[in-house]
Amino acid sequence: MGISAEQLAASLDALAALHPQVAATLAAHGRPEPRLRPRGAGTMMRAIVAQQVSTKAAASIWNKLEAACGGDMDDLARVAATPFDTLRSAGLSGQKANYVHALAAAVAGGHVDFAALPADDEAAIVLLSSIKGIGRWSAEIYLLFAEGRPDIFPAGDLALQVQLGRLLGEASRPTEKRARALAEPMRPHRGALSILLWHTYNIVAL
Repeated sequence: MGISAEQLAASLDALAALHPQVAATLAAHGRPEPRLRPRGAGTMMRAIVAQQVSTKAAASIWNKLEAACGGDMDDLARVAATPFDTLRSAGLSGQKANYVHALAAAVAGGHVDFAALPADDEAAIVLLSSIKGIGRWSAEIYLLFAEGRPDIFPAGDLALQVQLGRLLGEASRPTEKRARALAEPMRPHRGALSILLWHTYNIVAL
C-alpha cells in the first residue's frame, strides 16, 4: 500500500509551500518515487529476514523459508508450528528464527491483527513493538511503507538523521530526539519528508 504517488505529491507541495529548504531540495534533486509495500504480516516477516543481509541473500533465504514452512507464508499458524531447527535450516540465524516464530505466533494467536491495527500511530507502534524482534524503527517503517500513514517519521534511522541535519543546516548529525524535534513543524506530512530525505541521501551517497 504505502503513500500513493498522488498523496506524496500533495504532501511535498504542502511542505514546499511552508518550508523553503524543502522547495530548494525538490528543485535541486527532483521528486522521490513512492515506496509501496503490501500490507500484512508477510511484509514484516520479510523485513526480519532481510535485516543485515544483502538483497540477494534475503531473497534466497525467503525462498528456502517458504519451502520449509510448506510453501504458504500466509499460514501463520503453520509458520508458528514449524520447528526451530527447520527455520534455521532455511538460513535464518537463531535470533531471526526466534523473531519469525514470535511474529507468527502473535498473529496466529490473535495478539496482533495486521488488517486492523490501531488508527492512532503511536498505539500501532506500541502494539507492533510488543512482538519480540520488532523495534520502534521496524514498526514505523511498516506503518509508512505498508500502511501509508502520512505522518510517520522513523527518527532513529541514520540516513534520515544525516539528511535532515543537512536540510536544516545543523552543525552535526542530530540525535534521534533532536531529529524528532526538528521534524515536528513538518506535521502532518512527515512521511513525505522521510521519503524525500531518503531520496536525497541516496543521491548524495552516489
